[in-house]
Amino acid sequence: MTVADFAFYVAAIIVVVAGFFVVVSRNPVHSVLWLILSFLSAAGLFVLLGAEFVAMLLVIVYVGAVAVLFLFVVMMLDVDFAELRGEMARYVPLAALIGVILLMELGMVYGAWVSADGVAVAGSLGEIRPTNTPNTGMLGMVLYDQYFLLFQVAGLILLVAMIGAIVLTLRHRQDIKRQDVLAQMYRDPAKAMELRDVKPGQGL
Repeated sequence: MTVADFAFYVAAIIVVVAGFFVVVSRNPVHSVLWLILSFLSAAGLFVLLGAEFVAMLLVIVYVGAVAVLFLFVVMMLDVDFAELRGEMARYVPLAALIGVILLMELGMVYGAWVSADGVAVAGSLGEIRPTNTPNTGMLGMVLYDQYFLLFQVAGLILLVAMIGAIVLTLRHRQDIKRQDVLAQMYRDPAKAMELRDVKPGQGL
């Protein structure tokens, strides 16, 4: 067994175990921490596959943003988790039904699994020789060449979603004194300030 094989088995076992504890942990903070561990292990698997860019995206986006955001939300909200667990017991039959349906779908997919025509040919070619272009550069060439239009459309969809979230959550309150930057910039110091001669022992 090589070092790469050993690292693969270790990372795969960690991903499975961490995913299991994400589901069964009673404390949501512990669930988020197990989720972060599973993300890091999955990033290690991507590194073993030679997809360093995808691994860094997984670490930066999911671990550095999404999982940490979940952790802050869970820790900052004052939620009665005992009450939530009591209410979750009512939905156990529905969750079991959904789980059975998902297992049946997975079984149907596995039963109808057919390998592509080029799999046997690709397996007989041996090891693919690496090129001088790094993985990130090749991915960028594919995204900005073959899928440039789809990449831009995806960016526009995310922009519209961000603007929609801002518009839906923006609330103008009338009881708040807001800052008027232009009024502060264009004010006349001669009119804004007043000099008074205060005599000793007297107040304003």
